Amino acid sequence: MSPATKNLAEGAVTLLVGLALRLFAGGVDTPVVSLTKVGVVLMVLGGVLICAGLFHTARATGTRR
Repeated sequence: MSPATKNLAEGAVTLLVGLALRLFAGGVDTPVVSLTKVGVVLMVLGGVLICAGLFHTARATGTRR
């Protein structure tokens, strides 16, 4: 599995976990941070990983001639 594919898969999973936390963990109280804020952070990180995977994929296809 190439690094680009790993970044895409990991980003998609991270984004979905963050979305699930954002949507369904609003009523859960934790002592330090709210789970909805953790969900937003995970969605942002997942988006960054997906962008990195797309960048690596585009860069890899551009070098093949």
